[in-house]
Amino acid sequence: MAESTRSVPTAGVAMTAIGVALIRVQESRRPDRLYDDPLAEVFVEAARPSFDDNRWARFEALADQFFEGRSVAVKLVDDHVLEAVAAGCEQIVLLGAGLDTRAFRLELPAGIGFFEIDLPELFAFKEPVLAAQQARPACERRVVAADLSGEWARALRASGFRAELPTLWIDEGVLGYLSREHAYDVAVTVTDLSAPGSRFGIARFAVDQAAPQYRALRRLVSEDGNQDRPINGLGPDGGAWFAAHGWRTSFRGWDELTAPYGRPVAMNDPEAGNILAVRQ
Repeated sequence: MAESTRSVPTAGVAMTAIGVALIRVQESRRPDRLYDDPLAEVFVEAARPSFDDNRWARFEALADQFFEGRSVAVKLVDDHVLEAVAAGCEQIVLLGAGLDTRAFRLELPAGIGFFEIDLPELFAFKEPVLAAQQARPACERRVVAADLSGEWARALRASGFRAELPTLWIDEGVLGYLSREHAYDVAVTVTDLSAPGSRFGIARFAVDQAAPQYRALRRLVSEDGNQDRPINGLGPDGGAWFAAHGWRTSFRGWDELTAPYGRPVAMNDPEAGNILAVRQ
């Protein structure tokens, strides 16, 4: 485990993956848990020695602030994955996979192609930890070490991705760390690689970037202390862009989607929710 500890991502966007793993650990310990993710605790234990006590305490406090909404969001994506597979998607691509473990913990058909795209430094930590646990995926998992602001499509194809098969594309927030230009470059590439029946989920939320928890997140992740955040991600026009480029779109509100889970996460905002885009 020492080798994986030395490669822990302790700064930058890759660091946020550890925070999401912390949230999954908290959820897995609840008697009323929405999902069980034992590998999340393994990742957290491997990462902890690389943080000093003060920084780790800030990290845990921040994870607590995001816990309820983020944990429910994990469950929503879990359900979306299973629905997409049932609807005929034969491949799953995680854009900014982080320390995701769905290839291991969801009951997926063995023939599903499961592609995880993230930065090389993230996988330099993740893969040794999985190997030490002798973790075995339920499906055909492939790791794609690539930067989404670069030539990631070539690396995805080289890993065995087949553009002629319907694919579920998952973005759990990574596009928000890209410039607006690069985020739409990703959308163009996803469209080019998507066979009819492919799916892409677009979150629609009004986020107050000046709120204390978001400012604290930027302080913790930032390598240079710069608190300025440019306009990133797909923005409010993401759904309209997909609708204009060969995707059929439909919207479901956050409160409707999350009500079955019985958690106190209602937003009471009819504009907040998820846009499902299906390639025509």
